[in-house]
Amino acid sequence: MLENILIKTTYNKEGASIMAKEKQFVEAITSMDQDFSQWYTDVVKKAELIDYSSVKGCMVIKPYGYAIWELIQKQLDKRFKDTDHENVYMPMFIPESLLQKEKDHVEGFAPEVAWVTHGGSEKLAERLCIRPTSETLFCEHYANIIQSYRDLPKLYNQWCSVVRWEKTTRPFLRSSEFLWQEGHTAHATADEAQAETIKMLDVYAEFCANVLAIPMVKGRKTEKEKFAGAKATYTIEALMHDGKALQSGTTHNFGDGFAKAFDIQYTDTDNTLKYVHQTSWGMSTRLIGAVIMVHGDDSGLVLPPAIAPIEVMIIPIMQKKEGVLEKAEELRKRLAISHRVKVDTSDKSPGWKFSEYEMKGVPVRVEIGPKDMEKNQCVLVRRDTREKLIVSLDELEVSVENLLSQMQQDLLDKATKHRDAHTTTAVTMEDFASQLKATPGFVKAMWCGETACEEAIKEVTGASSRCMPFEQEELAETCICCNKPAKEMVYWGKAY
Repeated sequence: MLENILIKTTYNKEGASIMAKEKQFVEAITSMDQDFSQWYTDVVKKAELIDYSSVKGCMVIKPYGYAIWELIQKQLDKRFKDTDHENVYMPMFIPESLLQKEKDHVEGFAPEVAWVTHGGSEKLAERLCIRPTSETLFCEHYANIIQSYRDLPKLYNQWCSVVRWEKTTRPFLRSSEFLWQEGHTAHATADEAQAETIKMLDVYAEFCANVLAIPMVKGRKTEKEKFAGAKATYTIEALMHDGKALQSGTTHNFGDGFAKAFDIQYTDTDNTLKYVHQTSWGMSTRLIGAVIMVHGDDSGLVLPPAIAPIEVMIIPIMQKKEGVLEKAEELRKRLAISHRVKVDTSDKSPGWKFSEYEMKGVPVRVEIGPKDMEKNQCVLVRRDTREKLIVSLDELEVSVENLLSQMQQDLLDKATKHRDAHTTTAVTMEDFASQLKATPGFVKAMWCGETACEEAIKEVTGASSRCMPFEQEELAETCICCNKPAKEMVYWGKAY
């Protein structure tokens, strides 16, 4: 379908050779339904989000991809500061002896750790771990700076990269090095730590819905799936276009386990020594992968306006005609007061430009040419629906603002409808397998709480436990696997 659009919008004066190049540009994109994995790879390359590096599993995040991350970072960071968190920065190296202090933690990360053994030509007396996460570093620091109840709470966050030596990688979704934020907090009581853990999960879910236009399922991870060293782990889970789940953010209540391992104590108001209670929470560049797979289509990326590096692209039509470029620049200045706007003055054909910015997911396109100028109008085109609107230039700002707001909401509504349509229930293992095959997505089913059943379900169906949602339903009285009394309703699904 996109080929037809390109051919119709390509001006005859550009010649057949240009049309052939545009057609080749489109044919390089695999259909989502034909091969979703290849479609994803095509999009991250064609939309100029990343390039591959010479280090396996590491990616070059190109300017357009990094601009998306900066907008995510900016809006998340504001939410952190609004909840009284402060940004800090910890070293990227962790001495092996420090990592070993919390047994469960080091065992959980051992297979993914990258080690530095030499400094220059000299062998190090102690190996240094390149941080896979920074719990131990924060614990060491907290042990040094927390002395009294007056020092609490400590509400810290850092923006950094981490390294996890992954065997299988895919841009944004799973890479050996990735960008993220990790919050680490220390509190006087268990109740305060638990409140922090849930509060930040709610911050994450709100951000994903209102900024990324992705609805989330919130809940607690099973013992098998929880973070290494945590008392409890909570998650937000998103459903991708292909029916697979994506863990999009997690929060962890550590209780006082890390505090006891690192001797983080404070003198309370009653003059007794007590251990602090800690949390951690994180989101990463994986969110960009989520946006691609939830909102993208066979023409490429579809970006929610809130994180689009270019919200509006102005395309001059017949730009060599007198006054066209000047008018386009005038419109840019008007819109740039409130939005991220650019004008494409390159010598590419309009059809090529339309295709290029559809691939990049620019939410709104503005077309302005001599005939439009005569009528004091322009054409607005939505990226998600390709709906065309002819609007008066006198009403341009209002029309663009309304279009962007509507698109942001429509993307969330569409993603929510897709998630709900691909969420089914099962009360037998036969139901489970057939539902998962017929309607790939989340399957809600009862569980006894035993890890053996959790593992058996995954072995039979390929679906793992995603979370035990806060809003529980009693679908049956017995576990779907062993028929023993059920304890929890669980969201299950195949996942990235």
